[in-house]
Amino acid sequence: MPPIQPRRTVVTSSHWGAMEVETDGTRLLSARPFSDDPAPSDIAHILPQAVHHKSRVTRPSFRRSWLEKRERQGRGDGDYVALPWDEALDITAAEIDRIRKTHGNEAIYGGSYGWASAGRFHHAQSQIHRFLNSIGGYVSSFGSYSTGCAQGIMPHVFGISFLQYTYSAQDSWETLERNTETLVMFGGINEKNSQVSMGGITEHETGSWLQRFVDKGMRCINIGPQRSDAPESCEWIPCRPGSDTALMLALAYVLEEEGRTDYDFINRFCIGFDRFRPYLIGDLDGQPKSPEWAEEICGVDAEDIRELARHMAETRTLITVAWSLQRAEFGEQPYWMSAVLAAMLGQIGLPGGGVGYGYGAIGGIGKYIDGPKGLSLPQGENPIKTFIPVARVADMLLQPGEPYDYNGTRSPYPDIRLVYWAGGNPFHHHQDLNRLHAAWQQPETVIVHEPWWTATAQRADIVFPATTPYEREDIGRSDLDEYLFHMPALVPPQGNARDDYDIFAGLAARLGAQETFTEGRSSAQWLETLYADFYSRAQQSGHSVPDLNALRAQNWVKLPTRKADAPPSFLARFRADPEKRPLATPSGRIEIFSETIDSFGYNDCPGHPVWIAPREWPGAATEDSPLHLISPQPGDKLHSQLEAALADQPGARPETVTLHPEDAASRNIKTGDLVRLWNTRGACRARARLSTDILRGVVALPTGAWFSPAETPIDMDGNPNVLTRDIGTSRLGQGSSAHSALVNIEKLDADH
Repeated sequence: MPPIQPRRTVVTSSHWGAMEVETDGTRLLSARPFSDDPAPSDIAHILPQAVHHKSRVTRPSFRRSWLEKRERQGRGDGDYVALPWDEALDITAAEIDRIRKTHGNEAIYGGSYGWASAGRFHHAQSQIHRFLNSIGGYVSSFGSYSTGCAQGIMPHVFGISFLQYTYSAQDSWETLERNTETLVMFGGINEKNSQVSMGGITEHETGSWLQRFVDKGMRCINIGPQRSDAPESCEWIPCRPGSDTALMLALAYVLEEEGRTDYDFINRFCIGFDRFRPYLIGDLDGQPKSPEWAEEICGVDAEDIRELARHMAETRTLITVAWSLQRAEFGEQPYWMSAVLAAMLGQIGLPGGGVGYGYGAIGGIGKYIDGPKGLSLPQGENPIKTFIPVARVADMLLQPGEPYDYNGTRSPYPDIRLVYWAGGNPFHHHQDLNRLHAAWQQPETVIVHEPWWTATAQRADIVFPATTPYEREDIGRSDLDEYLFHMPALVPPQGNARDDYDIFAGLAARLGAQETFTEGRSSAQWLETLYADFYSRAQQSGHSVPDLNALRAQNWVKLPTRKADAPPSFLARFRADPEKRPLATPSGRIEIFSETIDSFGYNDCPGHPVWIAPREWPGAATEDSPLHLISPQPGDKLHSQLEAALADQPGARPETVTLHPEDAASRNIKTGDLVRLWNTRGACRARARLSTDILRGVVALPTGAWFSPAETPIDMDGNPNVLTRDIGTSRLGQGSSAHSALVNIEKLDADH
């Protein structure tokens, strides 16, 4: 690694964008957004305080009661013993070896969430998977909290993985500007969410594109419980959370009732409409899915539904669906129904028409980048084929051996004895954190790599201090971005922190897997090897990129890889010739009715999209839990990162909850008041903010505050996941149901 230089300003990359960071070689002095970013995130400013925060893990630390007595209970309480690195690695390697020899590698769960760094080599998820594969494998997870439900349902409908659809089959912003006349956004397109992206997003432009659409006369319609989920210049149709499928069904009903269904498209490109139509018009259950029926469910006026359906049929319409809609009980249904509605309009595969998922969810969606691939650390092969849907980790720990259904299979949960986590904070992502806390007491050992003492680190038996991206050399590169960055080490590792790679290399050496894991390479040699492969691939594909030494000297380069027009997507090719270009579904067509799903016999996800009322939504509100909680992504950070420093800012915590003035008035709550939110699962504090831009009966509390329960117990900083329900979306997707939660709220005295 090149030596750390004295005072200078360097551009480095992060998941929320590039930053110009000033350092004196010992400390980060300041951080500001990259000057070439037209609409930068303001997350960067807190970085120096976070990197040098008092909450950094500085030495290998062992929970005393585990070290002395191997006690499982008490995670989250008690003190830690700091040990030298060699002794810490010896103890840890011996424990891993004991678990795998006594219980097998299927007793090891490898947890990670991939957002630890925008750097390609020091990618925590790749590092931990490579290490665990090198020592015999591990139980893995499938999907993400953001899209796990969609990843289950969409291959049945379109015959392609959800992420492939999202990243390779959706139109660019330029295509939408030229062709789309009506943009119908279920869940909105929120500029706040698009400030982050996997691997980094350098030029933030989602908001400017939406404004351009409005300025050119495109009708942009935000459907959801919050006006703020799209720019104010967009129309807002307030819609109760959890009811989007009912609204989509009513729109489809109008198309069918008024003879606007595109039967030419349905008959040539789809299968199963004849099985779906009796449900839609009410022949199957006696209930037509009319606008009047939907009005009672979603709160949208029936005539407004009719007008919108007609307008969608008469114009080039793109339906977009936010990722948040599938993070709810029965979240498969709005994703499937949006595809059916788009099929009935007959515009799937046309430029600027059809259906898209997650525009605005992350910053790279809407850009078409034709650039070189590569720069990924090989993870090796996992001999253990057992996996769980990612959001079912608490179930797995609490119910070993119990069978569960998932996407047509029925399997027992593995009996996990050791959890190894590197990259990510499950006590941020997961639902019902008090339940997760109980589940976390079950394994024999929990090992965590962390830069900070997060709630996850505080519940580990072994905590290894990990470096941040600003303490090591790396390369910043994303397939969704046209920039390439050299990310130099800006300061030395804080305390006794080590890179994940060096920690794993030390363990691999003690477990007889050093050569398998390292292949004889140091971090610097791996970086050179990966970049050399990337450079060679770029040359072969006709892309000009600097060699590694030149990139180090330049710091960053903008590659000419952004294209306004993507090649025809798989849906455009399918539309052009469905016989020669069939979809990878059983029928080769878009599946409005799926024989495969129907064969599973799931009453919570039958063979075609249906409206099923969630167990917790506004229609099920009670006197004890009258308000529907939504928990959006935070605007001041990525997930829970940098929270330690943000929480230090005067008045920053507890987190702010937004509620309608009428809901506040009946409780004598004013903006700025300290409030308590609660239900049967838990309670948390928050700071009230009143707004008419949120639907009455709904409250919004962003995620990201560190889980910090007090003795009462009440979460002091405002983590909404003490309130959310830990159930799968359905037996098909088993995704996160964070947005299906009812709560109550009351004013607190100032001294609480």
